[in-house]
Amino acid sequence: MRNQTKAYLLTICTVTFWGTAASAFKIALKYVPPYTLLFYSCLFSTIALLCILTLQNKLGELATVPARVWQRMALLGFLNPFLYYVVLFKAYAILPGQIAMSLNYGWPFALTLLSVPILRQTLSRQQFIAVLISFLGAIIIATKGQFTSFGDVDRFGVLLAACSTFIWASFWLFNAKDGLDPVLKLFIGFCFGLLYTTLCSPLFEPLHLVTGKALLPLIYIGLFEMGITFVLWLTALQLTTSAAKIGNMIYISPFLSLVFLHFIIGEQIHPATFIGLSMIVASIIFQELRRKKTSP
Repeated sequence: MRNQTKAYLLTICTVTFWGTAASAFKIALKYVPPYTLLFYSCLFSTIALLCILTLQNKLGELATVPARVWQRMALLGFLNPFLYYVVLFKAYAILPGQIAMSLNYGWPFALTLLSVPILRQTLSRQQFIAVLISFLGAIIIATKGQFTSFGDVDRFGVLLAACSTFIWASFWLFNAKDGLDPVLKLFIGFCFGLLYTTLCSPLFEPLHLVTGKALLPLIYIGLFEMGITFVLWLTALQLTTSAAKIGNMIYISPFLSLVFLHFIIGEQIHPATFIGLSMIVASIIFQELRRKKTSP
């Protein structure tokens, strides 16, 4: 099988797994509180990444990681998975899955806004318009198209979902390129995230052994939202002849999430959700096309 065909197949798997994430979150949250979900998903993801590194014979490279990288990974591990998923899972516990997922998908624009104070970049007119369109799409989603009222949508949940986008964007801004294997970096970050989750559990929720029906969605999230799927995506990027050939396929994921939320969770997808999400995705694609056009 040619590499490009393999890249397409891996991307389809990635899109499908990420598309099921919102439904998996809602299922897991029926059985366990958000912090318990965070602990076990981090645990299973860390174990999965450890197994992958062992199979790739890269585990020994941990000894060669410079001290400065360990220090930065301690910060990154705090941002993601610890803080990011603390906030995101709480948002999913409060909001309908379609709203939490759609708002969270606006993180590229949080990245654009944060790059101004952190990286000292300036917004172009096109970027500013794209941010406004994305923001309008988020307002449509959060208010279900009413604009002046949140109705029955929990405002605190909306705030949490919005905050998650800025945490995720901050993670990527500080995730500097250092030549370290990305899977190895992900494993180190999750080790720190698991440590933070364990140490901070007395402040949130006491950890307890989970069995029965609750265990399966926790394992699924740890493997296919946080761990293995990221490796599939990295492999697809390495195999493809052009990232553009598979990059746009990722934008199918949020719409696929709406399908799964409807048929698996039973959520009635509000028209405003689809309209707002379409605006967010369209503005992301527009900004990405502008970036490629202006890059040397």
